[in-house]
Amino acid sequence: MPRISIIPTQPKFFDFFEDSVANLTKATEAFADLLENYEDVPRKVARITELEHYGDAITHQIMRQLHRSFLTPIDREDIALLADRLDSVMDFIEDAANSMLLYRIEKPTKRARELAAILVAVSKELGAALPLLRRHSKMKEILNHCVEINRLENEADAVTRLALAELFEGASLAEVIKWREIYEHMENAVDRGEDVANVLEGVVLKNG
Repeated sequence: MPRISIIPTQPKFFDFFEDSVANLTKATEAFADLLENYEDVPRKVARITELEHYGDAITHQIMRQLHRSFLTPIDREDIALLADRLDSVMDFIEDAANSMLLYRIEKPTKRARELAAILVAVSKELGAALPLLRRHSKMKEILNHCVEINRLENEADAVTRLALAELFEGASLAEVIKWREIYEHMENAVDRGEDVANVLEGVVLKNG
């Protein structure tokens, strides 16, 4: 006679997270490509918006499943925070891309390209860290990725400071206003990536 479990099957939260971070990596790479090969801008920005919408759909799936689930593989609060912070990274990347289109930026700056490269690196670290949640024996390895993300966030802060200093040296007021907003969106994206790392660190400490 087959055994019937009264415990509901746990939903595939880890699948959702891995799908989300894979989508995020696509977005950061698309954004970096926009800045490195600044052409066909409307199409490239539309692609980033498309990825952001897909990310929203994953976030909604996570939250909908969370509300329906009795058991979760990690704390419910951590699941909600991870979903929210990953979504926020995507939002700020889309904001930066849309601002470049809206303000008709003629040419990306060197510092913007550097920040975009940092965003790609952060997304790849997250992409390596999140799958480790599946295996308790591997969870502590997440901390190595968190340390690297923290280093990247510090690097982004330094690049942003240089970018603003250079901007105020010779740019027109209009350019200062435009680029200051774009840099802020990019820095916020990196910061939210560090927030994801902080949540992951907390998960490791709770389950270590």
